[in-house]
Amino acid sequence: MAPPRSFLWSRRIFLTLLTGFVLLPVYVMVSSSLKPLADVTGKFRWLPTELTLRPYVDIWSTVPLARYFVNSLIVAGAATVCSVVIAVFAAYAVSRYDFRGKRVFTVTVLSTQMFPGILFLLPLFLIYVNIGNATGIALFGSRGGLILTYLTFSLPFSIWMLIGYFDSVPRDLDEAALVDGCGPLGALFRVVVPAAVPGIVAVAVYAFMTAWGEVLFASVMTNDTTRTLAVGLQGYSTLNDVYWNQIMAASLVVSVPVVAGFLLLQRYLVAGLTAGAVK
Repeated sequence: MAPPRSFLWSRRIFLTLLTGFVLLPVYVMVSSSLKPLADVTGKFRWLPTELTLRPYVDIWSTVPLARYFVNSLIVAGAATVCSVVIAVFAAYAVSRYDFRGKRVFTVTVLSTQMFPGILFLLPLFLIYVNIGNATGIALFGSRGGLILTYLTFSLPFSIWMLIGYFDSVPRDLDEAALVDGCGPLGALFRVVVPAAVPGIVAVAVYAFMTAWGEVLFASVMTNDTTRTLAVGLQGYSTLNDVYWNQIMAASLVVSVPVVAGFLLLQRYLVAGLTAGAVK
């Protein structure tokens, strides 16, 4: 039975308004990034009177954006790899084996998502400082310390999500691999992991996006050398002026890796989130 015409037109109007609501900020960002600073700080105009690519050139010299870019790539990439690798082993163990404390472990992993990140900020800061004073290992103000910090909230979610996805993979595949001579690790890497690619991709995208745009911990745990993009964008605001056109240009540039990765892996991400949410 076809839906009534009133419903179709209502849906079209709603989707059009929703699309405009979503794209309006993007248009303001793009248009502001192509304006001279005087036009941005002056009276707002929907159509720029003058277009220039100068802000996209100046963003690299106003602040050391390239260094921040490299720091974010290293930190987000390392946090993603560590989250995926550790989560695969942990989730496979929980999904396939029964052991004492299994329920406590899964509940503990899930309960960590209940607490706000600022609750862990001061304890981690003190732990890093004390470790540095006692051993000389510089975790505070280093990329390694920031990677460990990001693992505290990306890893629990990754484990919980992969547990649900591994549970959806038939155990008969593991048993068939064991009969063919594979050990537990062989069954994991040759059978389970290829079948769980969408879930693993979803976990990787989540971990990368979380680390790429994180501000709270990066603003405290980094210094001028290890600062990431999310914090480095504040450098376009000085005591004398705010370079709004360069902020818009830099924001668009730093969002390219995340947007491109999301578009390329979208079908895996949707499949992984859907399957991992239902056991």
